[in-house]
Amino acid sequence: GPSDLDRALEAAETAFKSWSQTSAYERSAMLRKAADLLRERAEDIARLMVREQGKPFAEAKGEVIGSGDHIDWAAEEGRRMYGRVIPARAANVQQIAYKVPLGVVAGFSPWNFPVSQAVRKIAGALGAGCTIIIKCPEETPYSCAELVRCFEDAGVPKGVVNLVYGVPNEVSEYLIPAGPVRMVSFTGSTRTGSLIAHAAADDFKRFAL
Repeated sequence: GPSDLDRALEAAETAFKSWSQTSAYERSAMLRKAADLLRERAEDIARLMVREQGKPFAEAKGEVIGSGDHIDWAAEEGRRMYGRVIPARAANVQQIAYKVPLGVVAGFSPWNFPVSQAVRKIAGALGAGCTIIIKCPEETPYSCAELVRCFEDAGVPKGVVNLVYGVPNEVSEYLIPAGPVRMVSFTGSTRTGSLIAHAAADDFKRFAL
């Protein structure tokens, strides 16, 4: 509900102030630890996934292990957020572009790949120095919760990853226009993606669909 989402927004906005200032090397180390924990817990999380949505165990376990690899990828990319030097018109001018963390990300992931789709949003945001509110599917809550627990147990500070559930359109309609949210990431149907793109564009917020 709205009060829960307000708590998540406040936590993500507060945590961003320190997380965005944490060095890329520190963030990378925590992400790598989360990846290791996810692989260690792959069998237990896979069993949860099978019970929640009926995926064969071998496929569920493969999804979890592969998700650990994706966290590793984001951890390394976060250490390579290079800027660039732009040739100037005058000898006494130096033009440099560099990247900075954007802010709070609102992520929405689907039920059919509850770990591998959520992890792309979480790991990418964290690797870039952003915080995230991830709305995971209400059909598969437990495997998503265990994914988030891996980040918590890896030492990721409170408020950096915020997990919420709820009626999908009510959550998205509340989070997308919220002031702290600077970017929206969505995986799902083309129709819903179109609606989310329009909602994000109304406030000139970045989105990845």
